Amino acid sequence: MRIDRVYTKGGDRGETSLIGGDRVSKASARIEAYGTLDELNAVLGLVRTALEASPAGPRLGPIVHRLQNELFNLGCELATPDPARRATMPRVEARHVEALERDIDGLNDDLPALKSFVLPGGGWSSAYFHLARTVCRRGERLLVALGAHEDLGELPVIYLNRLSDALFVFGRWAALQDGQAEPLWEPSST
Repeated sequence: MRIDRVYTKGGDRGETSLIGGDRVSKASARIEAYGTLDELNAVLGLVRTALEASPAGPRLGPIVHRLQNELFNLGCELATPDPARRATMPRVEARHVEALERDIDGLNDDLPALKSFVLPGGGWSSAYFHLARTVCRRGERLLVALGAHEDLGELPVIYLNRLSDALFVFGRWAALQDGQAEPLWEPSST
């Protein structure tokens, strides 16, 4: 893939092109959904940067890199409204969901049992994972809303649901590896 020009001026009037050439408003539900996945990918870039200085980095860094590529695949899928064309594009598959489940299971066994809700924090890596989790949940809600009007298949929502669970576990595991206490919700402290 080669990108020769950064600006095309094609979006100067508030529209953008989907894969296949359809023009849609930049405020459309489809654009909002895959724009949120782009935001999630940017937050995962912060995670990867934070992991460079973390003992959790060698284990989680390659996973996060994989996730960033998978999110681009999902964005490509969402940018392709034609089902026939979408079938030939990179996309999220059941194997990606299964990999997330293996990642969760492999790290969750190391974690102490929870006795309260976890507040975001626990060091830079953990805090960024929690930020990524919240953006992922928003992306999931937007996909559910889009899926109410367009056939997206079931895997995109399943993938984001599992991804948000994984990001929670990754955040907890990063805090543990970084020797940081997990901040826990104290309901009576207010």
